[in-house]
Amino acid sequence: MDPISIEPGQRYLARINPKRIPHIFTDVLIIGGGIAGSRAALEIDPRLETIIVNKGKVSQSNSAYAQGGIAGVLDPLDNITNHIQDTLAAGKNLCDEALVEFVCREAPRHIQELVELGADFDTEDGKIALTKEGGHSHRRVAHALGDATGKELMRALVLAVQSRPSIQTWTKTPTIDLVTENGKCRGAVIWNRYHGKSLIWAKQVILATGGAGCLFRETTNPPLATGDGHALAFRAGALLQDMEFMQFHPTVLYIAGGARYLISEAVRGEGAYLRDCNGVRFMSDYHPDLELAHRDIVSRAITARMLETSHSCVYLDLTHLEKSLVKERFPNISKVCASFGLDLSKDQIPVRPGAHYMIGGVKTDLQAQTSVPNLWAAGEVTSTGLHGSNRLASNSLLEGLIFGAAAGRGASQAALNQPDQYSASLLPDWDVEKRSDEDLNSKDLRNSLASLMWRDVGITRSANTLKNAKDKVDFWNRYVVDREFKTLNGWELQNMLLVSQLMITSAIERRESRGVHYRSDYPETDRAFQKHISVISTR
Repeated sequence: MDPISIEPGQRYLARINPKRIPHIFTDVLIIGGGIAGSRAALEIDPRLETIIVNKGKVSQSNSAYAQGGIAGVLDPLDNITNHIQDTLAAGKNLCDEALVEFVCREAPRHIQELVELGADFDTEDGKIALTKEGGHSHRRVAHALGDATGKELMRALVLAVQSRPSIQTWTKTPTIDLVTENGKCRGAVIWNRYHGKSLIWAKQVILATGGAGCLFRETTNPPLATGDGHALAFRAGALLQDMEFMQFHPTVLYIAGGARYLISEAVRGEGAYLRDCNGVRFMSDYHPDLELAHRDIVSRAITARMLETSHSCVYLDLTHLEKSLVKERFPNISKVCASFGLDLSKDQIPVRPGAHYMIGGVKTDLQAQTSVPNLWAAGEVTSTGLHGSNRLASNSLLEGLIFGAAAGRGASQAALNQPDQYSASLLPDWDVEKRSDEDLNSKDLRNSLASLMWRDVGITRSANTLKNAKDKVDFWNRYVVDREFKTLNGWELQNMLLVSQLMITSAIERRESRGVHYRSDYPETDRAFQKHISVISTR
């Protein structure tokens, strides 16, 4: 089907005079330094200059927060076909089968490359230890530091990036907008605490900005996951697809007054039970795979049980597991729970679902190219076709690695073949800067948006809830989109409103239930919708 055209609002670039801000020149600009951005940087030819810009600290990326692990066939009792079939089954007939096969076959090699870079995976009898998670038919999830895999992988990747003299990494440097000329990406306007706004000219740009979990009140994502890359790419004219597919993780620590904290899928993989407030183990009422059913099924089951029992959460029960196993496998989760006076080996842990992983995003091909020339993308900001309508657990770090490397290779080869062409004549005829307009309580509006999205565009949706969400977001957007903000909060709010519009529009269009997208008014999967829903800017 043809993509849905949506008006993105005025581009930020129309509000600055580029001749009044510093200009920086580089060969490759990478926006985002998580697993995809860092892996991309390592593929850039050292003869080229590379700049990585991070909105926050490197340690704040979704990659660094990943707990469970990275999937790959490393066990001789497993095989690539099994991994392919498990991924396709989770995706509910919406995966790109050729791409799934490519990723699953590449997985062992990329995991071995991490080992060679110094990543210290947990081992058992001298081999990488493997665990099983929901939707997997075999134990194939490699993990590190027990339950802090992302932290360890990012440590190894960041050290490798820092060892390359040709790569600069800038932290606390948000990207405000992409620069395009004649439909091609030429760089980005960024902001940093030393120079304010700056214009980075780049031969090639790689988007690796992560997800959009903060659109929702309940989320496992860090505060910086506000869908910036999705909004940047859309305003620049890139094709986005599957924006209705936000995956909700079933088990997020739920304690009043406490920050939400992911309780890894691996906890259930090692045998934990889900119980309701009456102590009943309830998953047998919803699926024969019990606690290891796909995440969308478990999330809906938990939500239904909460409604049935009029209780705010359900509980994870590990008390029947060996204390030594719990201590060894989940040291970080144990530490967090202990800070609230909970002992994993004795107490039941209160949990409920939260927004976790953005499946939809910028459409890319096998080489990580977007529809905009000179713009590449990798990681959670993309829609590669790997996940279909429901991501298989622990395939996301794998996707970031493989397509981060692909984006780096492609951008490097293209940049090597491009001459240095930066001149004032290339500058668009932008308007001069307008007055500041900060008379808006962006924090209040951001909280209202997150509550609305959780209630009306969350785990269960319908035509009525989606219309209500659309009307409110459209109203808010009308008086926010064309304001000029000078702070990160304002830029994030504009991006969040735009990405919310894209998600709501796509969810309205998909009149069926498939994977993580569940509509109570269309509860069945419809073959007529075995297709992708795409959105593109009207410009």
